[in-house]
Amino acid sequence: MREVPAQCITDTVKRLCIEANYYLNEPELTALQKAYREEQSPYGKAVLKQILENAEIAKNEQIAICQDTGFAVVFVEVGQEVHITGGALEDAINEGVRQGYIDGYLRKSILKDPIRGGNTNDNTPAVIHTRIVPGDKVKIVVAPKGGGSENMSTVRMMTPADGVEGIKKFVVDWVTQAGGNPCPPGIVGIGIGGTFEYVAYLAKKALLRPVGSRNPDPYYAALEEEILELVNKTGVGPMGLGGKVTMLDVHIEFYPRHIATFPVAVNINCHAARHKETVL
Repeated sequence: MREVPAQCITDTVKRLCIEANYYLNEPELTALQKAYREEQSPYGKAVLKQILENAEIAKNEQIAICQDTGFAVVFVEVGQEVHITGGALEDAINEGVRQGYIDGYLRKSILKDPIRGGNTNDNTPAVIHTRIVPGDKVKIVVAPKGGGSENMSTVRMMTPADGVEGIKKFVVDWVTQAGGNPCPPGIVGIGIGGTFEYVAYLAKKALLRPVGSRNPDPYYAALEEEILELVNKTGVGPMGLGGKVTMLDVHIEFYPRHIATFPVAVNINCHAARHKETVL
């Protein structure tokens, strides 16, 4: 049994909160640079230039890429041979979020009550997704999710008869309807299968994959590429101002479903596709 101190988890989450908000990952940055080279719309090209300049300023000056530093969403995989010492896992994660958002000068956006309000003043609590996996490691992914892109999320309980063509139409129509609201070009996360609540988790988990990566199942890999081509034909373009680059990528995660159900979820990331991870 390997022991991992709760303080180590707190320190790690703090660091990841700050890094995710300051620095774009290299695959996303490379994709934005490619989009800038390929965009034909003068308005779209101007937007992409500003996005790239903004990312460079954030990195050099160590400030947030966006003023909306998001809801701290944390994905944790805990090896079954791990014993966390000196505190509870969720408490350690929330303490890391608290320290990260305060010390990193990141905006605190979380209301303690969804109706009555009242800012928690430290961006806690986080949304935490925990899995128990084989081994003696702890994998932590911090993915701050801004309100603008999160608002452009949806779940539809489709019918099995809708099939793959129904999925494609649903996603393309939704991206078109979302327009510039999720601050494109970003990533479309699609969840297929499972249940009402699980399919939304799948769509968000899909956003954690690097831009350019493909689902290991060749069928879904081809579907990702097809839907990406379709959404980029909508003409929504960067920040909704028109152009050929509406999204940088499309990622699909899937799960078995009940014979009578066909749940599909869409979760869109903005151009600041923020997530950082580490393994302890």
